[in-house]
Amino acid sequence: MQAFEVNDLIHQASEQNKRSLEFLRVPSMSLGIYRLAAGEADPQSPHKQDEVYYVLSGKAKLQEESRLQPVQTGSVLFVAAGAVHKFIEIEEDLDLLVFFAPAKQN
Repeated sequence: MQAFEVNDLIHQASEQNKRSLEFLRVPSMSLGIYRLAAGEADPQSPHKQDEVYYVLSGKAKLQEESRLQPVQTGSVLFVAAGAVHKFIEIEEDLDLLVFFAPAKQN
């Protein structure tokens, strides 16, 4: 078993000045913290893995293809592998817990 404290992970990402911090990797999935500041552009591109976001804090919109989904603390979002997506109109700093299945390829 492994255990993690979300606040510690966010602090670690902040201390290391990292937008993305992977903290667990096994063949079937990987987990990380993804952070975007208010007003920042989201630079991500489509992934080869299915992806789930859990919004720990913040407010924005997730754009997938031509769809827009408002997101806020507590939102859970699924993005299929290969889908073009990004967070836009980031009104409040976003802290996201992100799951990739299978594990994200670097």
